[in-house]
Amino acid sequence: MISFVLKRLSAAIAVVAFATASSAQDFPKRPVTMIVPFAAGGTSDVIARTVAEQMGIALGQTIVIENVAGAGGSTALARASRAEPDGYTIAIGNAGTNAATYTIYPKLPFTPDSFVPIAMVAKTFGIIAIRKDFPAKDLKEFIAYAKANPGKINLGHAGVGSSNYLICKSFVTAAGIDATLVGYRGAAPALTDAIGGQIDGVCDAAASVSQSVNEKLVRGLVVGSTVRLATLPDLATSAEAGLPEFEAQGWNGLFAPKGTPPAIIAKLNAAARTAVETDAVKKRFGELSTVAPDDSEHTPELLQQLVARDVEKYRKMLADDAK
Repeated sequence: MISFVLKRLSAAIAVVAFATASSAQDFPKRPVTMIVPFAAGGTSDVIARTVAEQMGIALGQTIVIENVAGAGGSTALARASRAEPDGYTIAIGNAGTNAATYTIYPKLPFTPDSFVPIAMVAKTFGIIAIRKDFPAKDLKEFIAYAKANPGKINLGHAGVGSSNYLICKSFVTAAGIDATLVGYRGAAPALTDAIGGQIDGVCDAAASVSQSVNEKLVRGLVVGSTVRLATLPDLATSAEAGLPEFEAQGWNGLFAPKGTPPAIIAKLNAAARTAVETDAVKKRFGELSTVAPDDSEHTPELLQQLVARDVEKYRKMLADDAK
């Protein structure tokens, strides 16, 4: 009897394994949804749409963008974690949504283990930009103004837990100032308010704010990078501006729900690698002051290492923000 049951069980496992392999071989047979944790127009959204178009070409299927804003990206990640692990729902994330959020929101319905890394797709650079009529003309004057008016300067970001929030936290910590950080449902509405003068400035990535700086809708104050950006050659680096402690170089990566078959992850990884190596993506990334991963940075394992590193990094930085 036991022998019969074991044979039946082995047969069932073989059927499931065959079905999984067949499914992976045929993947994708329909459009793939890529969840973006913020409103349209922000850094993650722009990068997602740029990469998704070329990934879709590589896969032979359309990748549909779904913007799910709220709670610094955790609303979207909760949705992604509950999706069927079949490769047809993936999400783009960053150090905020996939690392810092676990300290800021310790009671989340998901953990780092709820996701399987696919690939890093972009490296980004953080900028502090201020409304064009702000009285300070450079970083030194801005910091002096902030210290003379504690709590009165307000800087917008894409929500607590977002990468833009981390840019804000890194900046105010390095500058030693007391500023009010104002959360929005995405980078785009925060930038809109800075342009309109409703807030004093924004913490954002070059991908979504550089055009507004070049069009003089806002004034770039500093970029948290070791080198100047080609799209903003006049914007000083943090070291040049006298604040070398301000570092804001981030990443964007793709994730799938836990349980997604390795063969499907491999197909998605290959498509992501192909996408970021296309001339179309390289050109668009150049316009956005965003950098594609190096040859050694495409693997899921590398993205997993970044998540583990940043979970610990922001656990230390944001302990006081935990709710």
